[in-house]
Amino acid sequence: MAIAELKRKVRTSTGKTTLARVGHTDNRWFVVDASGKTLGRLATEIATRLMGKHKPIYTPTIDVGDFIVVINTSKVKVTGRKLAQREYDYYTYYTGGRRVKPMETVLAKHPNLVMRMAIRRMLPKTKMGVRMLSKLKCYANADHPHTAQQPEVLSL
Repeated sequence: MAIAELKRKVRTSTGKTTLARVGHTDNRWFVVDASGKTLGRLATEIATRLMGKHKPIYTPTIDVGDFIVVINTSKVKVTGRKLAQREYDYYTYYTGGRRVKPMETVLAKHPNLVMRMAIRRMLPKTKMGVRMLSKLKCYANADHPHTAQQPEVLSL
């Protein structure tokens, strides 16, 4: 008798998967302080939050990620010899226009660029990845203009 009841319960109770829809607007704002944190480890956590993989309603085809404001990107920590060995290059579209700069000079002049590039390379390489990256706001110091959104402090 107990087995028959158990089989009936298993048949009748179907597990339903909750999928996010296009109009899903449960995006929250978070502030992350990058001072003293390792660049790569922080970038993976932020990329996960931007994609929305930390939420139970994560759907690969829908952008359900949160807005992330990263402050103090100039105080981020880099391990090993990456400051001297890692290079950032770009092309000016002129003949011989490839420019290569070491991470040390880029981090000194544009600390936001280093954080943004590390996170961008962890996001999907599609139009949705561009939308996810637009929800990332990076600032070199502790001041940011997003106080009206009342961001919550996120400790990673």
